[in-house]
Amino acid sequence: MSDAPNPRRAFRWSYLRHTVQAAVLALFAAPVLVAGWGLFGLAVGGDDAAPAPAELPFFGSLSSSSVGGLDLLDPFGFLQVVAASKTFELDWLLAVLPVLVVYGLIRGRAFCGWVCPVNLLLEIADAVRRKLRLNVREMPVPRHAKLWIALAVLALSALTSVPVFEAFSPISAVNKGILFGAVTGVWVLLTIVLAELFWGHRVWCRSLCPLGGFYEALGHMGQVNVKFDRSACIRCDACKSACLSDPAILDPVLTERDVIVRAGDCMACGSCIDACPTRALSFTLGRTAKPAPASSPEPASDAVEA
Repeated sequence: MSDAPNPRRAFRWSYLRHTVQAAVLALFAAPVLVAGWGLFGLAVGGDDAAPAPAELPFFGSLSSSSVGGLDLLDPFGFLQVVAASKTFELDWLLAVLPVLVVYGLIRGRAFCGWVCPVNLLLEIADAVRRKLRLNVREMPVPRHAKLWIALAVLALSALTSVPVFEAFSPISAVNKGILFGAVTGVWVLLTIVLAELFWGHRVWCRSLCPLGGFYEALGHMGQVNVKFDRSACIRCDACKSACLSDPAILDPVLTERDVIVRAGDCMACGSCIDACPTRALSFTLGRTAKPAPASSPEPASDAVEA
């Protein structure tokens, strides 16, 4: 029997993830269609009054939604509004907490991997680039830059009294554009796609998106983690080639002694798991203790002369 690894799998996390991403878009579009409105801000029907989608049990966007009367707010958008308005309302915090708890328990950047429509669009752009055999830089900007960009957005929001990122968010360009025909962020979105095709591999999601920076900071508490089986690894680096974040986040498990991917940047997208030909990677719940560094062997004592 051959010991060669078999890369073919019946189940792939990427298929499930893409299904979830499409379902999220459909979920937000459903209330608009059920109410008899058109997508992209287009009017449907005659002059008769149409019911408001906001009257349905679920309605909204990724920035602000209502589910069964419970208001939900994007945490980073909330921080921008607080900074811009110099005010704080308890109702805003109550609307933010459920989102923080869910992503905090799962993994902050799971939003980027499983929900954000820009990530889905850039995966398509990535496939097109590979098809056209266009070569781009792997990491033209350090991935932690988005943390500083997130802080800069909050500072500028306070200085200008405007929620800065909401004014050009490419996420709104997709989500709110489909729902309401909003054009906010369209030019930024086009620029991001062009950057993906001709400048850097996933440079927006990896290094520049301030919302990704916010969720990176939150991601250190996540309980859904990628587990590593060192005995099954064949050092092929297929996982690093497939990583949608920064391949360097896999180094602690591949080259050191750790057993889970701890970096807050991990999207829990499953791409590395799908790519591994020996199934050395898998998802696990909980954060195991970090192994102690290997101790250096003590120097041998000098031989006693006869």
